[in-house]
Amino acid sequence: MDINATFIGQIIVFLIMLWFIAKVVVPMIADPINKRYAKIANGLAAADAGQKQLQAAGASAEQIVREARERAKLVDEQAQRRSTETIEAAKQAARAEGARLLAAAQAEVGNESVRASEALRREFGTLVVQAAAQLVEHEVDPATHAKLLARLTDDIARG
Repeated sequence: MDINATFIGQIIVFLIMLWFIAKVVVPMIADPINKRYAKIANGLAAADAGQKQLQAAGASAEQIVREARERAKLVDEQAQRRSTETIEAAKQAARAEGARLLAAAQAEVGNESVRASEALRREFGTLVVQAAAQLVEHEVDPATHAKLLARLTDDIARG
């Protein structure tokens, strides 16, 4: 192989072409590719950050739901306790009112019993006096005496 001027000229042109491609063409192609690569890398980083935020938000939401359930359970327990206390207070009030009414009724019955006894005593006293007056008016023989007593018991029985 002979090295002649044409061959050296071709090598020089080839080296100039390589230099031109390296300095002009490659940066023109590589610049958009590098920008696209950076854009893709930023998008992937944002997606990863979004996934982490989503996981954090999910965990936060679970925590909030858990706390809300616990508060609801506490509110429910307090409501049950208050309900039970209210029912017990109402039962106690009803028992006290029932006892008071029973005592009042028993006192009224006792008073009525005393009044009835007093009325019966007065009436009995009156009847005894009337019977004695009738006995004194008549002569005392056993048949008349028995008749008067029978009539007196009938009067007492009729009231």
